[in-house]
Amino acid sequence: MHGGGFFHSIRSGDSKPQKITRELLLRVLAYARPYWGHLSGMLVTILISSGLSLVSPLIFRNLIDHVLPQKNMDGLWLFALALLLLPILNGGVGVIQRRLNSMVGEGVIYDLRVSLFSKLQRMSLRFFTNTKIGELMSRLNSDVVGAQNAISNTIVNIITNLVQTVAILAVMFSLQWQLTLVSVVILPLFLLVARLLGTRLREIARKAMDANAAMNAHMNETLSIGGSLLVKLFGRTREEENRFRERAGEVRDLGIERALLGSAFFVIIGLVSAVGTALVYGLGGYFVIQGDFTVGTIVAFGAYLGTLYGSLQGLATAPVDFSTSMVSFERVFEVIDLPLDIEEKPNAIVLETGSQIEFENVSFNYQIDESLLLSEVKRYGSMDNVKTVLSGKVDDASVKKVDDDSLDPQPEPVSQARITALSGISFRAAPGQLIALVGPSGAGKTTTTYLIPRLYDPTEGVIRIDGHDLRDLTLDSLATVIGMVTQENYLFHDTIRTNLIYAKPDATHAEIEAAARAANIHNFVMGLPDGYDTVVGERGYRLSGGEKQRIALARVILKDPHILVLDEATSSLDSESESLIQEALKRVMAGRTSIVIAHRLSTILAADLILVMDRGEIVERGKHQELLALNGLYAQLYETQFQRNSMAG
Repeated sequence: MHGGGFFHSIRSGDSKPQKITRELLLRVLAYARPYWGHLSGMLVTILISSGLSLVSPLIFRNLIDHVLPQKNMDGLWLFALALLLLPILNGGVGVIQRRLNSMVGEGVIYDLRVSLFSKLQRMSLRFFTNTKIGELMSRLNSDVVGAQNAISNTIVNIITNLVQTVAILAVMFSLQWQLTLVSVVILPLFLLVARLLGTRLREIARKAMDANAAMNAHMNETLSIGGSLLVKLFGRTREEENRFRERAGEVRDLGIERALLGSAFFVIIGLVSAVGTALVYGLGGYFVIQGDFTVGTIVAFGAYLGTLYGSLQGLATAPVDFSTSMVSFERVFEVIDLPLDIEEKPNAIVLETGSQIEFENVSFNYQIDESLLLSEVKRYGSMDNVKTVLSGKVDDASVKKVDDDSLDPQPEPVSQARITALSGISFRAAPGQLIALVGPSGAGKTTTTYLIPRLYDPTEGVIRIDGHDLRDLTLDSLATVIGMVTQENYLFHDTIRTNLIYAKPDATHAEIEAAARAANIHNFVMGLPDGYDTVVGERGYRLSGGEKQRIALARVILKDPHILVLDEATSSLDSESESLIQEALKRVMAGRTSIVIAHRLSTILAADLILVMDRGEIVERGKHQELLALNGLYAQLYETQFQRNSMAG
């Protein structure tokens, strides 16, 4: 096996070899640059530790060859004291080296994670809708740790093993060069065994990691809140237990096979090392009998031999470890190097206030340049390798892309499937006006609202706030001016108070309570045992849909934005919750420019302008009575949806 070849190319799963370039190495070293002082200290400790490890065999040699035969008591006590002090010194140096190593390792992890998280925070919504969350977590965790190993562990181990190997060989050659050559002659045999059995071990390890990934994915799916509920509702508890038993059994069997082969591997490596040891002691014994070699020298050789073989084994496996770390660095750098889809201009304008919105011939589609996404990675041991959890296979033909409004529970009489999500959208919302968006499910209403806070950028056309192109404004000031409540109201697994002050971290309790009262949620919160300090659970699962929506409204009221964007999704709520939310909506929209996806007739009647959307276009616009007189799509929606909802309310 040509160990050096591993440094020139690496493999990621079954993909083709990837080059480790000079640029990549320099970039990796750049992350180590802030820690050069610590790394230099580690190098000093490595040299000291390696030097100390050379002393003990020489002490034994002198004890056997000189002190004991001469019955030198002073020398005996001196060497005994030295043998006691050496491990103490070595231990102290080891503690210092470990501290320096951990400071470098944890520092690199910190730097990489902060860089990654900062970059991900600036990525657009388009990126997150096209990227698996598990893949991002893997980059932030396993890949960051793997990259850190290159600097704090792999490189350190390579240096340590190199220093020890060179030092030990130098001492051994000074003692007896013929015996030294015999001790290293078995190295090719050692590498051959390592290559043959190591390849088989890696194959089994990959299978085990794949099986473990499938088992973990199954646990993640079925033990989550939604998965557990689905299993219970459909009575599939026994089937899931059997499926898990099968996958856990596969992990068990592969683990046993891996353990047996691993034991055989180390037994054979031990035998190969024993061959070298036997040759050294055999030839060394011959030299002792011939009078060319002392007993102490052969004892010292034996001690050096164990350390030498350990260092050589470390050097043989180091290229693989180094290559793996480089793959992790590449994956981390891939995220850091991703171009920003939504980018802020260098001299962007800070928007102080905003009250007028204008869409001018805006078109948009969800197609994305693949260069803006993460590459598909074969990462062994990761849940992200699992395409499907239950079927074990995926049928690409069955995967369909849908528009963002497709979760609307209303029936879809005409297919909204299309390539372009929005086409030629133009309208103007004057200060304080209420604009209502209506239309069939999938018509593009939600997509339109997502363009306003610049979650996406238009493919064509311009969106302005108070005459400023959104792309000329700072993202922070845009987020400050606009308040948005989506159909799916996300709450953190934290207290109600924490979820509310996310909109205004310095809010007083009086402000929090005022916002909650305006959203008709204060009385409900005060009825809870812990009041505003009640934990809402994962994604707010301990609350009803109406309660979550009112907390989301209170949150946006606390933010006090100039422009309000609402998905008035009340169709699935009970009458009491809907009434409370409708009353809260009147308060929150008062005096603000509001863009509302309307689901209720009361909102439509209050609207200054109704935009009727169909297949990504505005097909009708006007007030309620004007649109009814057209007897078009709006009239159909009124008859089939809004009038019915009004009667139900």
